[in-house]
Amino acid sequence: MDVRFLTRNVEASDEQKEFMEKKLAKIEKFFQKISDVQVAMSFKRGMNIVEITTSVNGLVMRGEDHSPDMRKAFDKALKNIERQVKRHKDYLNDRTHIKTKEISFDLPPDVFGDSRDNDDVSPTDIVKVKRFPIATMLPAEATRQMDLLGHSFFLFRNGDSGAYNVVYKRKDGGYGLLEPQD
Repeated sequence: MDVRFLTRNVEASDEQKEFMEKKLAKIEKFFQKISDVQVAMSFKRGMNIVEITTSVNGLVMRGEDHSPDMRKAFDKALKNIERQVKRHKDYLNDRTHIKTKEISFDLPPDVFGDSRDNDDVSPTDIVKVKRFPIATMLPAEATRQMDLLGHSFFLFRNGDSGAYNVVYKRKDGGYGLLEPQD
């Protein structure tokens, strides 16, 4: 497992990095196909923010938390990842009727670039741009990926039609699917 550390507005000692690497190695006992982990640490408004992003069997899982203490924030974010890994493993064990295929979400390192924190930015200004590869999957897989990431929408290429689609969470608790019309 490859562990990368990103720091923004905070210094991380070698002791903290070793502590985090030891803790991250323990999540491999739940699932063996964890390829890489990225730990982004930042300090904002008096709080340490730790965001852990990992690729598990081709699915991107993300855990984020904040605390005045860096280790507490890391432990909380790691518990989020562990919960997602366990849930994903249970999901794979339960879905015997559906074939699984490995999906790769190889994110370039610049995806996690710095975002600007300016108070004088108007609501119409684009303050951050993210680039990512778009995977081909079924809408059910896309909703699962969206839930694992903790997002409210997800863009993907539909495996049935080949068109770009968006799934999103509805306020009534369900999911919606946006399909382009020719």
